[in-house]
Amino acid sequence: MSSSTAALPEILRGEGLPNFEAVTPGAVSAHIPQLIQELDAELTGLEQQLGSALESGTPLSWSAVMDPLQRLGERLRWSWGVVSHLNGVCNSPELREAHAAQQAAVVQFGNRAGQSQVIYKALEQLQQQGGALDAAQQRILSAELRDMQLRGVGLSGSEQEAFNSASQELAELSTRFGNQVLDATNGWTLKLIERDQVDGLPTSLLDQLAQAARQAGDSEATAEAGPWLLGLDMPRYAPFLKYSRRRDLREQVYRAHVSRASGQAGSELNNWPLIERILTLRGEQAKRLGYANWAEVSLAAKMADSEAAVEALLEELRAAAYPAAQQELEALAACASRHGAAEADDLQPWDVSFWAEKLRQESFELDSEALRPYFPLPQVLEGLFALCSRLFGITIEAVDGEAPVWHSDVRYFRILEGAQAGSGAGTPLAAFYLDPYSRPGSKRGGAWMDECLVRSRRPDGTAVLPVAYLICNQSPPVGDTPSLMTFEEVETLFHEFGHGLQHMLTTVERPQAAGINGVEWDAVELPSQFMENWCYDRATLMGMARHWQNGEALPEAEYRKLLAARTFMGGSATLRQVHFALVDLKLHSQWQPGSGQSPEALRRQIAESTTVLAPIDEDAFLCSFGHIFAGGYAAGYYSYKWAEVLSADAFSAFEEVGLENEERIRDTGRRFRDTVLSLGGSLDPKQVFEAFRGRQPSSEALIRHSGLVAV
Repeated sequence: MSSSTAALPEILRGEGLPNFEAVTPGAVSAHIPQLIQELDAELTGLEQQLGSALESGTPLSWSAVMDPLQRLGERLRWSWGVVSHLNGVCNSPELREAHAAQQAAVVQFGNRAGQSQVIYKALEQLQQQGGALDAAQQRILSAELRDMQLRGVGLSGSEQEAFNSASQELAELSTRFGNQVLDATNGWTLKLIERDQVDGLPTSLLDQLAQAARQAGDSEATAEAGPWLLGLDMPRYAPFLKYSRRRDLREQVYRAHVSRASGQAGSELNNWPLIERILTLRGEQAKRLGYANWAEVSLAAKMADSEAAVEALLEELRAAAYPAAQQELEALAACASRHGAAEADDLQPWDVSFWAEKLRQESFELDSEALRPYFPLPQVLEGLFALCSRLFGITIEAVDGEAPVWHSDVRYFRILEGAQAGSGAGTPLAAFYLDPYSRPGSKRGGAWMDECLVRSRRPDGTAVLPVAYLICNQSPPVGDTPSLMTFEEVETLFHEFGHGLQHMLTTVERPQAAGINGVEWDAVELPSQFMENWCYDRATLMGMARHWQNGEALPEAEYRKLLAARTFMGGSATLRQVHFALVDLKLHSQWQPGSGQSPEALRRQIAESTTVLAPIDEDAFLCSFGHIFAGGYAAGYYSYKWAEVLSADAFSAFEEVGLENEERIRDTGRRFRDTVLSLGGSLDPKQVFEAFRGRQPSSEALIRHSGLVAV
């Protein structure tokens, strides 16, 4: 740490690993305004310098324009990034308030930098130099110019004022949307006190529900005798729907879940007005920028270059998935009928998980709860790290205690090149934090990877190594039992680690194109979805699946069942994603305020051809669709499927050389590392894919992996 940063308040240090405990709500309120003021003054100084150079016709260099801009941006990203990170993993009313109070100023500064005419002209002049810049610099410049256009650099006067005020309002609405989903999720609980109310629930879930009851004040609660506290967070909600034999309770919790934050049952938490406002503002912003709608704005910076290209892929998948999903629903009804269940003739959405699990157990004799003991987190991590060593030639080791953390659950790991496991020798490449467990109330749901530090060079030439945040929400340990993961949780961990690998194994030293930076949004899921495929690879899975108590390997028969069950309900799963993606796309391209059709009515119209079980009346899924209303996926949810085409095709390169052929797997893994994981945003994703695969992508592998070919 340089002496100049040592004396600064932690939140303003702008480099190195944050000391999270020092980033308090008070520090946010006291120091973020100071930071914005300093950055503002620096930006003014830079504009004056560049303005003089432009006027006098002095040729501009990369180091005169891009480097100071990047340093400005990095100081804001570092400080505000820590605040936003803590808001996601240690949410408290005080932090939330401090974050909300400063958000407008942060957005305002971003707008000011993004709309600077002087900087825009300087970038244009730099771009005209052509030959003096390498391919990565050219691509960074093109992206920066495009992003400035999308941030309104071409606007002036009242148009620009309206644009800026709308950007600020959109940032506030998005934070409010996410907070209301979190509050609605946390605000609903159901206390179960009778033994028959937990009929069918596995021990792991009873443990969790009793632990939740103890945390809520029932200090004597036990898994055996209760009481048990049910909630809407995924680690409690999803298994309850899957295993509860009480159809009435499944219905009750399902209705509560799908109506979250929709103002039903007299709740003040109502995201409907926010949805209409967000969509209206985005539509207005698009028109100010000269686009027909927000979908066009979104696609301007994506690998898919048109709405037609996205719709063509979604229709290809819908056509393959719809008949399969219909057959799957019929199979569930037949299963319910064999069991003499009343719902056989009237299957409802709250029955699907339950009968799907029953049918899965019957078809493959696969009980996902019975598999949990084979997937304790420490062992899964060993398996994941061994795979990374095998494919990419890296060593990953725990260095807990070497970095400050934000919660006692959080672990810290380092990635080394050319080290023997446990030796600590070798060249450090990167590091990451892992925050694995669900903490309802203070940590938002879902799983994600975020940047803590980005690969770059300091002004003195020394390297800044990348550091990632990896966040999951799996079942926490209970007593002496470690976190025993469902197979889905194992897949989620591999998925997020794929994002982490692209961030951490980048060789690009220009931070604007290092790791995931500068990678088109619909290509950024390639490494994450690619990693999920390895959960089904025999060597990987059998290497990590051992019973946590006696060390016995997962029986071969169970592995075969997992493999067979991989495409079980594949039609429904694909159709669900197509539904979300199409709803998102049409809301941002077709829906208009004052059209007489609500966003929900448009969604239900789309549901007619993208669902085989119509949404129930209370279904207000849009009110908790955080990806598009509180995250970065607006008119971009299709990216999951777009990138899945890339990732399935990439994995098929390994299948083609033979998954048992160790030497060729290693070679292919190194090639994947040297292209997809290394090049980041320095090249067009089509070129990166072609460098790895030798050709452009095809959807054949995805349709095959999804089990949709036969239908």
